[in-house]
Amino acid sequence: MTKQERKAVEFQALHAGEAFVIPNPWDAGSARVLEALGFKALASTSSGFAFTLGRRDGEATLDEVVDHTAALHQATALPVSVDLENGYGPAAEDAALAIRRVAGAGAVGGSIEDYDPRGHVYELDHAVERVSAAVEAARSLGFPFMLTARAENHIRGNPDLADTIARLRAFEEAGADVLYAPGLRSVEEIRAVCEAVSRPVNVLALPQLSLGEITAAGASRVSVGGGLTWVALRAMADAAMAIRDDGDLSSLAASVPLGEWFSQG
Repeated sequence: MTKQERKAVEFQALHAGEAFVIPNPWDAGSARVLEALGFKALASTSSGFAFTLGRRDGEATLDEVVDHTAALHQATALPVSVDLENGYGPAAEDAALAIRRVAGAGAVGGSIEDYDPRGHVYELDHAVERVSAAVEAARSLGFPFMLTARAENHIRGNPDLADTIARLRAFEEAGADVLYAPGLRSVEEIRAVCEAVSRPVNVLALPQLSLGEITAAGASRVSVGGGLTWVALRAMADAAMAIRDDGDLSSLAASVPLGEWFSQG
């Protein structure tokens, strides 16, 4: 069994067990730290990765994401799932190609969303066609690749729970392994989605809810999106402003056990 095949089997098994957190590193170093802290799988963050390139979310290319995937795969022994946004093109084949390319770089999971960066959510039939093509690509790989289908309407100006559920049900019927609707804002919304489908549901963490509340509502997997990236950036900016404005260097006393973290794996 290859390294990637082992990761794929482990990742698939995680979805059949208890609910788990899949944190989102933004680079190889943060991936290694999260592994050392005991997490069992990792998911990339499109916004966090774009930040490392000095860009906003949605401005990385597929080639850059493939290179990023390879770096995460090589950095840790953990399964890696990749945020593939809309598959970097509107066609069904674009979604399929994105899956094949990141799988070739070491990923054992990936997500395809139904939002076009030109500013619209795809019509349901087209969205399902794209998920079906991604599923077909995933099934052709020779190892279990966990395909996540995302319904984006909640964060794209149409927070209609009925529409969200209809889309996720259609994606489930198309063969998606995991279902995801970022933007759910309450325990009641999370529960409604989880009870409406039979596949594992990923939920984006909410600061106002505890992990226990989210998983009790039915979530199988909880991700944090770009959240950890912004936590790190906020700490850096606060320290830099204290230096700039007050000459306060005290924040530079911070230390981390990098030797311990990086000695693992």
